[in-house]
Amino acid sequence: MTDKELENLSFEEAMAKLETIVTKLESGDVPLESALTNFQEGMLLSKYCQDTLNNPERTLTKMISPDGTVQDFEETK
Repeated sequence: MTDKELENLSFEEAMAKLETIVTKLESGDVPLESALTNFQEGMLLSKYCQDTLNNPERTLTKMISPDGTVQDFEETK
């Protein structure tokens, strides 16, 4: 899977592809060479999904202070 192909996937499509790969690998009926290829593609999809989730999380954990500067949100206890 190329970077261009990853960029064209939605998060949901990437997750569906990742789930399909995991199911194939868990079945154990995949030849070694195919298993390695599937594993590598799965790792790329996993990283893409994780990055997709982390970007909004970073945005949501910031706040704008009264002077207009952006600060990390810190939970007070």
